[in-house]
Amino acid sequence: MSSHTENTTHDSMSWRKTLLKHDADLREAIVCLNESSLKVVIIVDANGRLLGTLSDGDIRRGLLRGLDLSSSVGQIIQRDPLVVPPQWGKKMVMQLMQANKIHQIPVVDEAKKVVGLHLWDDLQIPLHRSNLMVIMAGGRGSRLGVETDNCPKPLLSVGGKPMLEHIIEHAKSEGFSQFVLSTHYLGHMIEDYFGDGNKWQVHIDYIREKTALGTAGALGLMERQPEEPFLVTNGDVLTDIKYGEVLDFHMKHEASATMAVRIHEWQHPFGVVKTRGVDIIGFEEKPIATSHVNAGIYVLNQQVLGRLAKGEHCDMPDLFQGIAESSERTIAYPMHEPWLDVGRPPDLELARKNHIESTNSN
Repeated sequence: MSSHTENTTHDSMSWRKTLLKHDADLREAIVCLNESSLKVVIIVDANGRLLGTLSDGDIRRGLLRGLDLSSSVGQIIQRDPLVVPPQWGKKMVMQLMQANKIHQIPVVDEAKKVVGLHLWDDLQIPLHRSNLMVIMAGGRGSRLGVETDNCPKPLLSVGGKPMLEHIIEHAKSEGFSQFVLSTHYLGHMIEDYFGDGNKWQVHIDYIREKTALGTAGALGLMERQPEEPFLVTNGDVLTDIKYGEVLDFHMKHEASATMAVRIHEWQHPFGVVKTRGVDIIGFEEKPIATSHVNAGIYVLNQQVLGRLAKGEHCDMPDLFQGIAESSERTIAYPMHEPWLDVGRPPDLELARKNHIESTNSN
């Protein structure tokens, strides 16, 4: 399994120090708490199955009501604690812990055996992601008119910094540090601004398109071949999506290519008459049609690059189509986070307005 795979449980040797047999006494429980420093004791039976948990507060309350250090932990154990299965992701675990105001939660398998421990403090630390992130930043942005006459679209300012900088900083906050920027129109301005990425404590390489190669074609020019699945995003997409979760989703489903998609709803302006031949068989008043649209964010297996001929134009939907026709798995990641494709003047105005409102609300 690749090095980026999410592992939000505490180091295995550390969490095992929290395990205590059901026939232990309070003195042993105190020693267990001190040695693990994880503020929880997990009580298990002889087969490692969960019986309950206890904290230093549980021990104090037990002593206050007359128990002594030789008393059994069975008298103060918190039975039926909240637990999670191994397959739960970081986001779901954090939501459960936040809702219940707890800082530790055991990971239990189908046989009720304890196989890990989630800690709130560990979940707060972004994972280091060794995976590459490619950002397509070569577009002309002609629909934005004079805004891009002397500035490449990804360098247009939103909230005092370029859109591309927002994308890099967001990805960095999730543990990504290796970037490749694909440039074409006014690409030298992007390179002058970002350089090798040292200012942001990341590493940046460049793909320089001599001609526009589409939303996927530039990948065929990559000099450094990724050794594991990699992310691709358009340089004009502003979103709160968790890039790491898209990557984990891709790995979990063992796909060759994953596309982030958004739900788009469109309401018919008229009442619809349903017919069979000349007979009316029903009516639907201004129905709403729902579809998935491409969000411009992808995860690709490194082997996919072998499909791209160097210097040939290719758009991402065509690449996905070719992968699917070879009976390799292509999947959709349904996203619900705020998302904006800055392609037209109203989109740029909205991005700037949203940033101001977000800053004021903070």
